[in-house]
Amino acid sequence: MRRPLLIALVAALCACGTAAAATGRLADDPLQSQEWWLHDIGADQATPPGPGVPLTIVDSGLDINHPDFVGRPNTTLLNAQTVDGPQEWHGTTVTSLAAAPANGVGIVGVYPQAALQIWDASPTAGGVSTLAAVAGIETAAQHCPGVINLSFGSTQPNPQLQQAVLDAYHNGCLVVASAGNDGASGHPELPAAYPHVLTVGATDQSDKVADFSSQGPWLDLVAPGVELTGAVPLSHDPSGYSPIDGTSFSAPLVAAAAAWIWTVRPTLDVTQIFELMRRSARDLGPPGFDSASGWGLLNIPNALAAPVPARDPEEPNDDVDEVKPGGLFAAGQPTLTTAARPSNRIAGTLDATEDPSDLYRIWVPAQRVVRVAVSSDGNAAARIWGPLTASVNENLAARRRDLKGTLVRGGSKGFSAYVEVLPTGRSGEAQYVLSVKSSTR
Repeated sequence: MRRPLLIALVAALCACGTAAAATGRLADDPLQSQEWWLHDIGADQATPPGPGVPLTIVDSGLDINHPDFVGRPNTTLLNAQTVDGPQEWHGTTVTSLAAAPANGVGIVGVYPQAALQIWDASPTAGGVSTLAAVAGIETAAQHCPGVINLSFGSTQPNPQLQQAVLDAYHNGCLVVASAGNDGASGHPELPAAYPHVLTVGATDQSDKVADFSSQGPWLDLVAPGVELTGAVPLSHDPSGYSPIDGTSFSAPLVAAAAAWIWTVRPTLDVTQIFELMRRSARDLGPPGFDSASGWGLLNIPNALAAPVPARDPEEPNDDVDEVKPGGLFAAGQPTLTTAARPSNRIAGTLDATEDPSDLYRIWVPAQRVVRVAVSSDGNAAARIWGPLTASVNENLAARRRDLKGTLVRGGSKGFSAYVEVLPTGRSGEAQYVLSVKSSTR
């Protein structure tokens, strides 16, 4: 059986030219004057750092013989690279927009000195393979913190792909994915629409959302993706460069920017860099979030200067299998309360799409009553699930057995239970403080 293929998110290799826009970067790369997108996202308003937080491109292979990449420092090929297939130009283009060096050749990427890691997820000429992409994400997730770019997608859910994304996030890596090229159709592309994935749509030179850019509540921000110029394998085009459109090419701009910002601001954890990239974007369209442009257009200077967001602890913790030992993560999450500390508090955040609920393990002491309450300006609520709970999405019969409300009574022996914090529906997001208290009655 052929392995399922993920379609690279490309609108077209268009024949149109790119308009020139001067940037303040090094002028040695001859095509740099055409890179209008560098100025649009503020990449020419600050000096990129040296290599730091690694940037991993999981895509088709990189043409390491391309003039823009021959001898590039800080470049690690995580597996063998091939670029001969008809769709295998894609990875070289994505990589060039993210991190082509300032070497006097061709273009210069957003983060030219990035510590670059490349995983070829197209082992055959047919395109990106799901299983190969999963292996690439898993490999990158062994070296977190880091940023992982995924410029591919499918409308078909894939549990292995989703788990690989969750593993990466759990280990402290930021996963960035292209939104897709289905416009306002409402068809979510995966992995872009999975929770805990920073999802990127496309804009043009006028900062308008591209007609092809997929829209939906899972979108986080946008970046240029129309009339770009990227490197392509010499076997695809002897000039080594081609004009391109697509959200595939917006995502690496954000991924490279995130690696740059994380390198400069190394004390951030993955939940903070995720939120920082969204909240520092330059708002487009209606004030605040909208399904066409997310939180707005990538803005590097804003992200470098923005206040540090609050940490969101114990992520991902959306369901039982993410917090219970022996589930998706071998160790699970420690209990929020213990026999020695039967009461505790914790602060967190919710987002209707990216982080729809938070689940915490608690210890219910014998012959005690445990109550939970949440402070959130009415935007979040808390409820307790019993020790037999398999999922907060379980069927009605199991729910009647397991759902306890805001208090649970211990029996003759202590046991572990779960507290779920979820939105009340008043707002799409919430900041909260959860309190767990144990008493004799």
